[in-house]
Amino acid sequence: MHDPLILTLAPYSENHSRSRGRLYSEPDSLTRTAFARDRDRVIHCTAFRRLKGKTQVFVADKGDYFRTRLTHSIEVSQVARSLAHTLGADQDLAETIALSHDLGHSPFGHAGEDELHKMMEPWGGFDHNVQTFRIVTRLEHRYPAFEGLNLAWETLEGVIKHNGPVAHKLGKPAWKSVADFSDFWDLRPETYASLEAQIAAISDDIAYNNHDVDDGLRAGLFTLADLRDIPLIGPAIAEVEKDWPLIDQRLLRLEAIRRVIGFMIRDVCLETERRLKEDGIETAEDVRRAGRQMVAFSRTVNEDLSRLRAFLYARMYKHYTVNRHRSQARRVLSDLFRLFMEEPEVLPPNWYGRVCTKDTETQRARVVCDYIAGMTDAYAIEQHKQLFSIS
Repeated sequence: MHDPLILTLAPYSENHSRSRGRLYSEPDSLTRTAFARDRDRVIHCTAFRRLKGKTQVFVADKGDYFRTRLTHSIEVSQVARSLAHTLGADQDLAETIALSHDLGHSPFGHAGEDELHKMMEPWGGFDHNVQTFRIVTRLEHRYPAFEGLNLAWETLEGVIKHNGPVAHKLGKPAWKSVADFSDFWDLRPETYASLEAQIAAISDDIAYNNHDVDDGLRAGLFTLADLRDIPLIGPAIAEVEKDWPLIDQRLLRLEAIRRVIGFMIRDVCLETERRLKEDGIETAEDVRRAGRQMVAFSRTVNEDLSRLRAFLYARMYKHYTVNRHRSQARRVLSDLFRLFMEEPEVLPPNWYGRVCTKDTETQRARVVCDYIAGMTDAYAIEQHKQLFSIS
């Protein structure tokens, strides 16, 4: 691995000086690289601020200390910078993609996404990754010269391809906006994305698995004792107790999770360097043309993660209190969607104006979907009260 004190780019990383540029030509920034500029545009956009009010996972006793989409995105970006630094990748690009990856999420977490997809099925469905792409290429309108954020090619590629090639998805109705965009600015949907995009993707896995353990413990959905036989976190708990026999439960939780994050980051670095060497990866183009993801967990850690995820699925994601919140969320979004489709005149004037300019029901449904997907949890609940409660 690279010396952690040396800031150098590996030959297989992206280089801002060789960026393919932006769809709309702009003068270069005098103070930032192209990828750092993209990061700043993401941070300043409306969709990023709204992540503060969007659920990560519903928990039994919601409070200010549970993760939101915003705090999750910040944690993902921190892990991504650590990985990018150690692997010699461009930290700004990895961070930008990490900060962007959840911009398209609807309110109420995956329950909201599932309900929006169900409501939109007759008109193409809903996919939060595609919605993220629509936000950064079209829906954000902050500049007089263009719609969207006019991000660099490498950033856009990473936003839509961080989980792997997407050519097989472009025929799906929900992916039409990506397919249309790629027709006039080829994002090479058949290849893998950059090393930096892959780093952002695996950083998401590292962050959410660990902070879901933390939030689940805080919410009382399970205890440290329940985790002792679970891979990754169980051994970390035992290790901390050995080092600090009198440690209290709060610090035990925090220290164990900190060690798991560090262990997972190191595992990814070692496995990625092994794959890069094994596949003879020497350039950024080699990364894209490889037949597999370069940034990955080792087989052992992957198997351990599967067991940890199974535990979280059974004890947290399917907990009855979480299910109750999901049930409420589905009703709120389905009620709003049906009402806005049947009576668009109750939409705010700017959104009603957008609906009126559309010629087909499919286009009108997409406008309604964009409006709902952009809501925070609290705003969706408040709108539901105003529209469905006589009082």
